[in-house]
Amino acid sequence: MDLNSDLGEGFGAWRLGDDEALLDVVTSANVACGFHAGDPHTMRRACTAAHARGVAIGAQVSYRDLAGFGRRFIDVDPAELADEVLYQIGALEAFARAAGGRVSYVKPHGALYNAVVHHEAQARAVVDGVRAFGDLPVLGLPGSVFLTLAEKAGLVAVREAFADRGYAPDGTLLPRGTEGALLTDTAAVVGRAVQLAERGELVAADGTVIPMPADSLCLHGDTPGAVAHARAVRATLESAGVPLAPFAPPA
Repeated sequence: MDLNSDLGEGFGAWRLGDDEALLDVVTSANVACGFHAGDPHTMRRACTAAHARGVAIGAQVSYRDLAGFGRRFIDVDPAELADEVLYQIGALEAFARAAGGRVSYVKPHGALYNAVVHHEAQARAVVDGVRAFGDLPVLGLPGSVFLTLAEKAGLVAVREAFADRGYAPDGTLLPRGTEGALLTDTAAVVGRAVQLAERGELVAADGTVIPMPADSLCLHGDTPGAVAHARAVRATLESAGVPLAPFAPPA
């Protein structure tokens, strides 16, 4: 099982989360590429720290939405979106190479992640942007249009589940700001992670048990108590004999 986290989400003098601490726990780092968060210095610092620890570097691509932290849907032209995805991957690749590594995979962020679950045009645009760069694996929601189109395009489609987010009965994420959208209790986060890793299922907000096969578990770096959650999840999974390793080995 892979453990991933969204990192490098500061901007200028503003810092979000404890990247250094989380990089000691996770196996893959989804690094912001400057469109929803991040800047050149933050991106390079995150890549350098990840590579030094043997953590896989992933490009977390987003709508061009710094003000909204990438959490607002944008009806962008698909051709433009594909180019923006390519641009973001290329920017992060420069810093990954400077650190001695490479970008190993791509994950959409925020509103874009949720949109490509069902929005075929934008899902195809993200796939096109990734394909223009190369054959990188992509991380997304199981059953999404995005992963289906990625597989058809010859990309490795990696199924992701969230240990610290609430789910609707249809297997989609609850919108942020709604009741139950975020799990903040460490025991609840650990319980979710174990259920996903051992049984490939989770309990939705209404109590429905739904199948959720996953190759990677996400622990958000901006969740309250993120570092404590991540450390507890890793320790518990290791104690249960669950092997932890990046799904896309770093360079």
